[in-house]
Amino acid sequence: MVETAELIDNEFLRQYEIKIDGHLAKIEYSLQERKIFLTKLIIPEDLKNETFKKDFLALVFNQIEGRNLSVVPTSPEIAKFVRSNRKYKRMLPVGVRI
Repeated sequence: MVETAELIDNEFLRQYEIKIDGHLAKIEYSLQERKIFLTKLIIPEDLKNETFKKDFLALVFNQIEGRNLSVVPTSPEIAKFVRSNRKYKRMLPVGVRI
């Protein structure tokens, strides 16, 4: 489902967006220096399942990794995702633990 959709970095609204079946899921962020603070995860009821959430977050993290930015997850749901996926822990800035 997520693989066929296009991930959009809406810099004006400071959010990553993905539209599936007419529903918009998004992750709000704040960018400061070489760090991106992921502040809020918004997933519509119709798309709310663990598989979608994990795939969406993985897609966003892979795009952020390509931009060579450090990630600071301030949303509890996003922090939980990082804790359960070791490969993304290396994207945390020095001194940040979750």
